[in-house]
Amino acid sequence: MRVLVRCCWRLGLGRGVAGGSLSFQWRALARLRGSLGGEDGRDTRVREKPPWRVLFFGTDQFAQETLRALNAARENKEEELIEKLEVVTVPSPSPKGFPVKQYAVQSQLPVYEWPDVGSGEYDVGVVASFGRLLSEALILKFPYGILNVHPSCLPRWRGPAPIIHTVLHGDSVTGVTIMQIRPKRFDVGPILKQETISVPPKSTAKELEGVLSRLGANMLISVLKNLPESLKNGKQQPAEGVTQAPKISAGTSCIKWEEQTSEQIFRLYRAIGNIIPLQTLWMENTVKLLDLVEVNSSILADAKLTKQTLIPGSVVYHKQSQILLVCCKDGWIGVRSVKLKKTLTATDFFNGYLHPWYQKNFQVQPNHCRFQTLRLPTKKKPEKNCCYATVH
Repeated sequence: MRVLVRCCWRLGLGRGVAGGSLSFQWRALARLRGSLGGEDGRDTRVREKPPWRVLFFGTDQFAQETLRALNAARENKEEELIEKLEVVTVPSPSPKGFPVKQYAVQSQLPVYEWPDVGSGEYDVGVVASFGRLLSEALILKFPYGILNVHPSCLPRWRGPAPIIHTVLHGDSVTGVTIMQIRPKRFDVGPILKQETISVPPKSTAKELEGVLSRLGANMLISVLKNLPESLKNGKQQPAEGVTQAPKISAGTSCIKWEEQTSEQIFRLYRAIGNIIPLQTLWMENTVKLLDLVEVNSSILADAKLTKQTLIPGSVVYHKQSQILLVCCKDGWIGVRSVKLKKTLTATDFFNGYLHPWYQKNFQVQPNHCRFQTLRLPTKKKPEKNCCYATVH
């Protein structure tokens, strides 16, 4: 076993495990039994208790909260939970980098840019919203494996966008799972800790992300305080209740007026509106809907709406409230601002587009003036053959 363990530590990122001889199951078993080489059954580089040497993988605001908690633990010399903390992030279009890199630089933590993961020795890896495939060779570098802070109650919402799908599907309960990563399949590893919370009514994905990021960071610290015991008591995920949370594409933002109810459209807006504006088509022009509001009953009682035969997608300007009313499958949504070539208020859109159309087509029924579903070309999905780190 001593020889096998030391070979694991020398595996390069670009090299696989020949014949699967270093199975992940063997590694987990060896770790839990404390039989990692050495004359007394232990390799001197494998620790049985803190302080831990941690390599963190992350990118966004959710991940930054986890990194912040790890760094606070590193700076807490009385508790001695973290001895070394280094960071891996991904390239960013911005010179400042993603939030994780910004925080790491500010905190003077060593930062590597993927696929560079440094050459140091670590006890455990931690992933939070990283968005890159992790090879088996990389996972095997860590005696205690790699832990994932996943913002859902696994096995519900496995995949890169769990928070978005939680809001999109109107879940009333969600939570955070601390799990151990397994190679080749994502979000299937044993659960070390899981906590649930109620989803606040009408919460956006961004708001929920803030709540879950703080919960996940605290849970991770709790697991690290008793890491060997947590791994030993890890539970396999149940086979029932598995749902997938695939990455959101631009096509998801295209409203299907004939198919989606007002509730579904508002969920979509709360789920992705801060990332991808909802889109539709008006007279062959792409229109982005920027500010959606619910329509109260007094507006719906307006004779302008009740006397007309309207169909899903029909657009009516309500002068008193200065919003666009759009008919969907079962009711109405309100829109305060849109974007064509530039951002326009509902009033600007009416004056520049709707009113001229009505003047030109005064003999045509109003239901001909409507939004239609925008169809975007689909892209082929890349093949996946390694372990996937979650993106939120």
